[in-house]
Amino acid sequence: MSSSPVSIIIGGASGIGLATAHELSGTGDLVVIADVNAAAAAERAGEIGGQSVSAAVDVTSEESVSALFDHVSAEYGKPQSVVNCAGLTIPGAISDLSLADWNTTIAVCQTGTFLTLKYASRHILDGGSIVTIASLNGRQPAKGMAAYCAAKAAVLMLTEVAALELGDRDVRVNAISPGLVDTPLVAGLSLVPGMLEDYHENTPLGRSGKPEEIAAMVAFLLSDKAAWITGAAFDVNGGAHTRRYPDLLKHLAAMS
Repeated sequence: MSSSPVSIIIGGASGIGLATAHELSGTGDLVVIADVNAAAAAERAGEIGGQSVSAAVDVTSEESVSALFDHVSAEYGKPQSVVNCAGLTIPGAISDLSLADWNTTIAVCQTGTFLTLKYASRHILDGGSIVTIASLNGRQPAKGMAAYCAAKAAVLMLTEVAALELGDRDVRVNAISPGLVDTPLVAGLSLVPGMLEDYHENTPLGRSGKPEEIAAMVAFLLSDKAAWITGAAFDVNGGAHTRRYPDLLKHLAAMS
């Protein structure tokens, strides 16, 4: 058992999750980097050092998510904090999107959030905190991103419901809605001519975000400084929610 607060970061091997692992490790937490890529999670934990450990998890599998929380609670103690950063997007117009691609996106982004909240609620300490990573697209529609938009909108509502249900245990549940952040998840957009420029033109602060900027907000919401915040969603996107999302399908069509 650890004498330090235990934090589980799902999807912690890269991007926002990895930046969050670095942030929380610096505060003295025992950080569990959980990821579907178990080898990458172990490597990242070794690089961070200190009280960083790794675990494998597939958020689309209830058995896997349940096993993760059982393992952490038994090995290190019940978590004080849980962060779910797992996500993916498969673009495609509604008229063309395959059911398989729809189901994959929903399974990772929406069902994965549900399963994380389900087992976090069973294991987290009273007074703990949960942060879900939603998206600008949870509130801003985008052509060619139907599955992702629908799933991330569901993440926002799941967060509110969990906050209602866990409030009597003083467990806080909040969401962060990043815009375009420089992570492996959105690396493909840089290959679409004009896409990044279009996004930046529609972002008041004129640039993409950095994983560390999202991680800082995660750390704040997990801390006692946010002790009276729950059921909230925070736009951390450079103001992109005030304008429009780029027309992904138009930019993709221009490539052909």
